[in-house]
Amino acid sequence: MGEIQVGTASWTDKTLLESGWYPASADTAEKRLAYYAKQFPVVEVDSTYYGPPAEQTTKLWAQRTPDGFTFNIKAFSMLTGHPTKVSAIYKDLRPETDKKNVYPQDLPPQTYEEIWTRFLAALDPLVDAGKLGALLFQFPPWWGIRRSNKDYLREVAARCKPLRPVFEFRNASWFDGDNAEETLDFLRKHELPLVCVDMPQGHRSSVPPIVAATADLAVVRFHGHSDKWTSKDIHEKFGYDYSGKELREWAPKLRTLAAETGRTQVFMNNCYSDYAQRNATTLIGLLDEDD
Repeated sequence: MGEIQVGTASWTDKTLLESGWYPASADTAEKRLAYYAKQFPVVEVDSTYYGPPAEQTTKLWAQRTPDGFTFNIKAFSMLTGHPTKVSAIYKDLRPETDKKNVYPQDLPPQTYEEIWTRFLAALDPLVDAGKLGALLFQFPPWWGIRRSNKDYLREVAARCKPLRPVFEFRNASWFDGDNAEETLDFLRKHELPLVCVDMPQGHRSSVPPIVAATADLAVVRFHGHSDKWTSKDIHEKFGYDYSGKELREWAPKLRTLAAETGRTQVFMNNCYSDYAQRNATTLIGLLDEDD
């Protein structure tokens, strides 16, 4: 049975700070991270999707957490083909354009390469401290199954090596009919970890909750089941409080997954108020019951 780590996808959300989950004594960013790290062994950093991190920031994360704590980092939007705000790109690399958002093809090849280099280099303090987990590459809803996209998955793995990328799809074509077996076989052949998801169904970005191990690392992300998944308000989109029954039904699935991998990471991404933190704590208790 491999290790199961449970955490959340944020420790700094404004609504979390307002919820009272942190004690009054945790009144600084440093103290809040330290408190979080006493409750959970792992955290996912989503802010790095909106703008690449500074090396000084990752150095502080490493310094403010205990040995054995793990950070998973979400890849910068430019590296997953999402529209990226020009203002989010490194200042000296920003293209001269009237566009607010740009894509990789809008940049000179050498600029794109430099963004890759700087993004990975900024993670060095976490690597040096032994605190970097996986790099989450979440692809856009229009990124369907095709040979060129499979090739890009392999390219990402090569670029990141020896770091571990994990892959989350938001296009159902990867799992439609026979494609599901084809996708899983491809990922296993190249030892590429699939990110399993629990999310609202029936939307353009929906993928089914397939729980499958494709490498020695597995990642599961819980997005909730909000009926406002398409809302532009991120708190409406992710504001879903899992019931004990829902989490209990997931516990045996997670243990089965862990039996097929060396490590399974579970992240509650329903980041509104203290939903994610409470649900993560409940899930840890349920998993402990099964031991």
